[in-house]
Amino acid sequence: MIYFKLPFDETLYSTDQKQDRESVNFHSFDLLRQISFEGSIIDASEQFEHVVITNDDLLKDESHFNAETREEYLDTLHQVIKVINDHQLPKIVYSRRKIFTDFNAIDYKESFKKLCSSYPNALRYIFNDGQNAWMGAFSEILGKFNKTTHEFETMSLAGTLPVSEEWTEKEIEEQKPVTSYIKDILENYSENIQISETYDHISGNIKHLRTDFKARIKPEDLDTLINDLHPTPAVCGIPKDFCKKSIQQFEKFPRELYAGFIKVETDENVMYFVNLRCARLYRDSVHIFVGGGITAQSNPEKEWQETELKSEAILKNLIIS
Repeated sequence: MIYFKLPFDETLYSTDQKQDRESVNFHSFDLLRQISFEGSIIDASEQFEHVVITNDDLLKDESHFNAETREEYLDTLHQVIKVINDHQLPKIVYSRRKIFTDFNAIDYKESFKKLCSSYPNALRYIFNDGQNAWMGAFSEILGKFNKTTHEFETMSLAGTLPVSEEWTEKEIEEQKPVTSYIKDILENYSENIQISETYDHISGNIKHLRTDFKARIKPEDLDTLINDLHPTPAVCGIPKDFCKKSIQQFEKFPRELYAGFIKVETDENVMYFVNLRCARLYRDSVHIFVGGGITAQSNPEKEWQETELKSEAILKNLIIS
């Protein structure tokens, strides 16, 4: 079972489960795991009216994970900042799980509807394949390819603040290397790249800095380009390989599908969405994945508050009893 809405599109989609194609694929952060939903994409609005989705339908949480405490998080962040300074790195992305268990029941159908209303500019999804259940909403596009024009679009999205606050040097400097990274990769695939001005991207109660890219590429290069882009500095850091090793060293939990990407293929487009602001759902708990870009200027306490703010994307939309 999967239901999803595309950015700025209030049609509710699913797949018809016919085994002629794979329309929706979830790729894990490490690319070692994939969850696929087969069939053509269909309008599932009427079907959804008769669906009931509660935590009773899900597996019990037997992960035996204990959420990272604030003190543990702050201690680790000091270690991460030391590595950044020692190696003169632009940034490392560090993430944690917030594990929510304070409920008797959750109506996930109504929670998903509320999530869709809260984030109209995002890819919004909920799925349960019997072994894995996830829900999320995020608007960062790893790539969008038009099958007719061969135009490829992507974006540099980094830096996070509450909507009411002003940008500081920390956020501006965090976003710059992401933009440079994407530009350098696209230049390997296209001679004519269009780059927008950097502007504010609003996502619920927070905002990011965003720069857009457009380029014409060869269809046969699409998969290679996506693999070159992932993971972007916005979810990993720079340099990529060193930061991936640091993430494995410092993070307490595997990322699973968090910070991986979701591929959605229609007749016209192939779209790739970064899987942030997401949660793994269990009968008796909700594992919310949150992270942030850490730089030499990072304040560990402020970074903790940023992850708390990001967790609200899921938490505030849960219909709990």
